[in-house]
Amino acid sequence: MTPRATRLSKIEPFHVMDILARARAMEAQGRSIIHMEIGEPDFPTAPAIVQAGIAALQAGRTHYTPALGLPELRAAIAASYPAHVRPDAGRVAVTPGASGALQLIFAALINPGDQVLMADPGYPCNRHFVSLFEGEPRAIPVDASTGYQLNADLVREHWADRTVAVLLASPSNPTGTLVPPDEMERIVHVVEERDGILIVDEIYHGLVYGEEAVTALAHSPNLFVVNSFSKYYGMTGWRLGWLVAPASYIPAIDKLAQNIFLAASTPAQYAALAAFDAGVRQELQNRREIFRERRDFLLPALRELGFEIPLVPQGAFYLYADCSRFADDSQAFALRLLEQAGVAITPGLDFGSHRAAQHVRFSYANTLDNLREGVARLRKYLKEI
Repeated sequence: MTPRATRLSKIEPFHVMDILARARAMEAQGRSIIHMEIGEPDFPTAPAIVQAGIAALQAGRTHYTPALGLPELRAAIAASYPAHVRPDAGRVAVTPGASGALQLIFAALINPGDQVLMADPGYPCNRHFVSLFEGEPRAIPVDASTGYQLNADLVREHWADRTVAVLLASPSNPTGTLVPPDEMERIVHVVEERDGILIVDEIYHGLVYGEEAVTALAHSPNLFVVNSFSKYYGMTGWRLGWLVAPASYIPAIDKLAQNIFLAASTPAQYAALAAFDAGVRQELQNRREIFRERRDFLLPALRELGFEIPLVPQGAFYLYADCSRFADDSQAFALRLLEQAGVAITPGLDFGSHRAAQHVRFSYANTLDNLREGVARLRKYLKEI
């Protein structure tokens, strides 16, 4: 018998990958597919960032960096925060994507059996990373009444003897909602009163529409913030992110990074330095406005078709929709929609268990023309079922 770790039973694959694989196979056969399932920007990485990466390769910058990252990149990341909440660069660690950051944090925090509170629905890797380190993800059902987010009352209610941390995502995947600043402050106080740690995933912070996202660092230096160059900066394949940690945790984070991955990609780090140039910042802001235009088209269009989307998402590029008017199994619904209409979406099963079978996620990381075509195909399909 081949030995297998028991933790594997707690870690599920992405169900959307089945949808994506089938969609790619259909495209290979000549079918036209409108992709609303993919959770990454459709824009290519900004040219100035690409050129900086090429220049780094040509200059021979291909050796290891310090485990916590290039000092100049750590300084640039710290400087990107508003002056009144700006962390010391020594509290910044550069990681292989936000996923690398979360793994370092959980490795530093979790002992077997420790609980981490998080929202359901939520990004699936969050609960899987907790399980990877023998912790217990405590998924708390949320809905529109709390903006699909945890609040201070829920944290207080569900905190248990084995709870060590709370994980928030603001904006969240799959709902695109924010934790309001005043509620974030209340959560910070509840967690600190219990000697716990708050972890806030801010990877969609640059993609917030109509208001400024306030970093959780505004409320306390004694928490972890996770961010990434993937979403706002359009560098998904470069695999680069960062964390800001309480100063007392940096030695542990450094030691873990040395052992787990040694360092993030050197060429990617040099490329990321260009992400903070004024010209690139303007280009990224223009792209954000394009995402907002897409949201403002797709949200009313889906509502008109009969999908229930009770809140306007403030950020990210997703719409989390109740599809129970059309089906009681979102996975089967997504597969039928792909096969019969050529539209790919993500079933709610990927994001937890709370009413997952009644929900699907639409991504608007696609052109406005393609989104219009997708809505037209949806309208035709729904009239026929």
